[in-house]
Amino acid sequence: MNNQFDLLIDSYLDKKVGIDSNFLTKRLSDGLRKNILQLQKNELLTAAGIGNEPIKDQHQKIRSDKIYWLDKSHENIYEQEFLQLAEDFIEHLNNTCYTGINGYEFHYAVYEEGSFYGRHRDQFKNNSSRKYSLINYLNDNWLEEDGGQLLVYQDEGVRTILPQSQTAVFFKSDEMEHEVTKATRQRMSISGWLKVL
Repeated sequence: MNNQFDLLIDSYLDKKVGIDSNFLTKRLSDGLRKNILQLQKNELLTAAGIGNEPIKDQHQKIRSDKIYWLDKSHENIYEQEFLQLAEDFIEHLNNTCYTGINGYEFHYAVYEEGSFYGRHRDQFKNNSSRKYSLINYLNDNWLEEDGGQLLVYQDEGVRTILPQSQTAVFFKSDEMEHEVTKATRQRMSISGWLKVL
């Protein structure tokens, strides 16, 4: 492997779910986690809904996390660094796999104790622009008993992934059904989608 992104891409090509336990540096993971704590303190996280604007359901029962969208206009050094990393990953993905990705969106996601996200796919029924899902975990020392695992449904099996800090998970948004089991401690991540607009 001659590129920092090859592990994520190669494991995706091999198993349809890419995993890299060191996609984020520890410094970046810690900085993004601190951002979330500040957003919580400032009460800027909002309850996540299901669907996009034409069909959004804010009163759904399939998920109970809170989110905050990343944006380069925030001028936060850690957000800027993460979004640059995402852009570099997209460039390498396009150059090596010819995916044609030309857009993205990412948000912080916080699961308080008892929160979850039921089984679903990430692509909207009325909009197919989301092509790949990219999840980045920000939780130090996560244990099995903490819950909050990502379950990815593949063929007849289920793949279980702990939301450990620095880890990235990558898969096709319209293919992989997945869920987040109920967390028994606060669980933090950045979730997002690589898009063809």
